Amino acid sequence: MESFAFAPAYELPAWPFTPPPELGSTQIVRHPVVIVGAGPSGLTLACDLAQRGVRAVLLDEDDTVGVRGASSRGICYAQKSLEIFERLGIYERIAAKGITWSFGRTFSGDEEVYNFNLQATSVSKQPPFVNLQQFYIEWFLVDRILELGVTDLRWKSRVTHVEPLADGVRIDIETPAGSYTIEADHLIDATGANSPIRTQLGVESHASRSTDRWCISDVRFEKPLPTERWTWVDAPFNEGRGVWQHLMADGVWRIDYQMPEDCDPAEISRPEVAGARLREQLGPDVAFEFVWIGPYGYRDHLLERFRHGRVCFIGDAAHVVSPFGARGGNTGIQDAANLGWKLALVVQGQAGDALLDSYDAERRPAAQENLTVTSRSARFLAPRSPAEHTLRRAVVALAKRHTFARALVNTGRMSVANDYPAAPLLPEGARTVQNLPLHWADGREATLMQLLAEGTQCLGLWFAPTRAQAQAACDATAGLPLRLLAVGGESGLPTLQADETLARHLGIDPSAGGFVLVRPDAYRAALLAQATPDTIAAAVRTALALTASSP
Repeated sequence: MESFAFAPAYELPAWPFTPPPELGSTQIVRHPVVIVGAGPSGLTLACDLAQRGVRAVLLDEDDTVGVRGASSRGICYAQKSLEIFERLGIYERIAAKGITWSFGRTFSGDEEVYNFNLQATSVSKQPPFVNLQQFYIEWFLVDRILELGVTDLRWKSRVTHVEPLADGVRIDIETPAGSYTIEADHLIDATGANSPIRTQLGVESHASRSTDRWCISDVRFEKPLPTERWTWVDAPFNEGRGVWQHLMADGVWRIDYQMPEDCDPAEISRPEVAGARLREQLGPDVAFEFVWIGPYGYRDHLLERFRHGRVCFIGDAAHVVSPFGARGGNTGIQDAANLGWKLALVVQGQAGDALLDSYDAERRPAAQENLTVTSRSARFLAPRSPAEHTLRRAVVALAKRHTFARALVNTGRMSVANDYPAAPLLPEGARTVQNLPLHWADGREATLMQLLAEGTQCLGLWFAPTRAQAQAACDATAGLPLRLLAVGGESGLPTLQADETLARHLGIDPSAGGFVLVRPDAYRAALLAQATPDTIAAAVRTALALTASSP
């Protein structure tokens, strides 16, 4: 579709193509992990693996980030994603560049019908959301990957063919200097919604194209607007259709206008047409300059399985949902965080291959939930039948007068970290643990993400064990990827200060000597009300798909 970019243009970084060592060789080299696609999910996975010391090859057709023309694309990064970026070492850069927010307002016509404050239920050091143009996230990830120096980043490298093998995947690659072939123990497809790898392998995506149409205006104003997320269900300045309004980095506002289903994408994107919309919204004298204008429609899809042998699909290659509630890019980032530690343990020989099956068992239900939630938002914002129109009118009318109805106004349920259902490796299911501020017994500050950034291991948080219990647990878990910590007490283990907020957030009674197992992706994998060394060891083995005879 036609889009427009305007001065002052962003100067996106470009990285050089370097001929790989395999070019011209008759020997096919095997790599542990090959990732295809340098978008948010592929880069997050590469960075995650690099921080764990796992070498990977990352292939991308381009030599820069984002899309040329500096469109914002994804902009809202949720707390769970920000916590992942904290662990990966780029959060401070994101927070400094982006716009932190937690408060939003929803309007019907000229009247506010609903507002929310996402900070109210948070105990994390990261805020509920930071708005930042997607290309900055990708840029910061590339810089961090290069800083870590573990990943082989290969630009201008297009995958032309993949061939599944019994113990890996063979990959043909085309570059400006010629073509070559490599093999991988594990191939990760992060090539996006139109994945050529998925198409070539014949993996059905079950796509459904929406008739909903929108036009984005990325714009700077001389007079700033309120730094809040404002949403209109039926904006009077947009012919009764929806509008979103967000501030991003560099003083650029992202305004999304819902368009008629039968609109002409080229026509609605013309600067004079987009300018008329802005003046209708903000007044005839509003002073502004466009950064980018572009239309979009969307389709959703969901794979039946996210793992096919030695090929795993992450991000938009695995699932696409409507953009409402910022559940697309955040879900891909969280896919990467789920898969990264599992790949690391498998590649490093500390876990069995069955651990990789849990990626599909956990992330597909998360994607299914997001698809359901966003589909409901889409139908509220673009009713498809007289009954749906009647329902929306009734909800909005009630919300103006009654508190109970305001939660029914569905302009996009904001992205949250998905819980995981009960499964063989998660007998009780799992939920995320926020990045709580912590203190060591001597008063030094710490956070959960700092503890999880050191190696690839689970955290065992044991409330006030005895010295004898602690020693026995260390013996029982020797050789397992577990960092055992005490919370309070005099056990001889590294000890965190007892904290009521921590205990409450973990869902534990500290007076009973309970134990919580936290996975490397900051999910609570087990809660033992009365722990013993043997039950702790069993919980770790279950979470990591290890048999009793495994090291």
